[in-house]
Amino acid sequence: MHHPTPSATALAETHLAQAEKLNPMLNALIAIRRPQALEDARRADEAAARGESLGLLHGMTMTIKDNIDIAGEPTTAGAAFLRDNIPATDAPVVERLRKAGAVIVGKANMAELAFGSRSYSAVGGQCRNPWATDRIPGGSSGGSAVSVASDMCLGSLGTDTGGSVRLPSCYNGVSGIRPTHGRVPNRGGVPVSEHNDTVGPIARAVTDVARIFAVIAGYDALDPSSVDVPVPNFLPTLFDGVKGRRIGIPRNHYFDDVDPAVGRAVMAGARVLEAAGAVLVDIEVPMAGDAHLMQTRAIFSDVCSVFHERLLKSPASITASVVERMRHGLEVTGVEYAEAQAFRTRFRMVLRQVFAQVDMILSPTAPHAAPPIEDGANLLDATKASTRNTYIGGAAAIPGLSLPCGMAPEGVPIGLMLEAAWWQEPMLFQAGVAFQQRTDFHRQRAPMVAG
Repeated sequence: MHHPTPSATALAETHLAQAEKLNPMLNALIAIRRPQALEDARRADEAAARGESLGLLHGMTMTIKDNIDIAGEPTTAGAAFLRDNIPATDAPVVERLRKAGAVIVGKANMAELAFGSRSYSAVGGQCRNPWATDRIPGGSSGGSAVSVASDMCLGSLGTDTGGSVRLPSCYNGVSGIRPTHGRVPNRGGVPVSEHNDTVGPIARAVTDVARIFAVIAGYDALDPSSVDVPVPNFLPTLFDGVKGRRIGIPRNHYFDDVDPAVGRAVMAGARVLEAAGAVLVDIEVPMAGDAHLMQTRAIFSDVCSVFHERLLKSPASITASVVERMRHGLEVTGVEYAEAQAFRTRFRMVLRQVFAQVDMILSPTAPHAAPPIEDGANLLDATKASTRNTYIGGAAAIPGLSLPCGMAPEGVPIGLMLEAAWWQEPMLFQAGVAFQQRTDFHRQRAPMVAG
């Protein structure tokens, strides 16, 4: 039987009410845009009444990480010194969302300056995991993933430099993609590392992640990191499945030091894809173990170049734990930075050979379940442990999709990551859809959300 779709206004009202109810506990949003969202929803409903659609995301409620510009509203990136940073124009990705009919319900909290896995910020406070509020939501796009996981919206935009879309998606039981570097414009926001940053969508269902990606992907001539590769019309192929796709299971690095429950859930996920027709292949990924150190040097140096003046002259304007972690970038020598750049070039050659043997690489998104917020590890160590797999794809600039694939004994979600060669996001979406047709991890809700 056919269920009428709820009006855009009804959907926005539901999600705004959920945001107003849960945000005081979760700190997922820095700002809730009630009047603007209802105005956008009304416009969508008026169009629908005329028999028109505003586009691919007609009436879809979304949140935007607060390092991405919305015209006339503060873009703080969670930093106190940016509270009054009010851009005159929308970031290109926001402009594209609006043109496609999305309804933006809020700005998402994040790790301050997008630097860290705990998603604490001077503006938004400590963002919390809805599955266990004493645990981290992952970072830096913690608020983006939490807002989706707690039904404050259907989709969100995060950014990913070394795992910042994939880790929060993993820890909160939702789906998220880091696109190929250069696939989605980064212009109009607060950067970390222009060589690594990429905007990426988060939603429960891969079908929604794919729709948002289809809207925001594509060349931006004014963005130096954007690459002019046409985006195919891939949405009709979402349900094509994985029959015959070769999925590589790395024998080195990716499964080392992984929590046993995580390893089991991820391999059970691999067998779901195998049952759907994929072929599992044991592979080696040479140099993977060195990628973390090299990426760390590159990203830390880049972030120090963005905030150099402030780190030297007014470090007190940045939260102390963030400064402490950033400062490591000041110690990287020019020679070490050059080595990191040369490593990336060689590593990409190696991955070309890997992707000649397999279509995708499957691994745990994070080696352990979300740790407690107060676990005693400093920000550097905590982030290093969680990013051991995600930094690798960042170094290679390849796309990576995180999918929920189980629950840890601690009662928090586990994520599986699929990575593919450059520009192969449509294949990742096909695999993700095939996985979600056979599992319901992405539909599960934390008790506080379902209640």
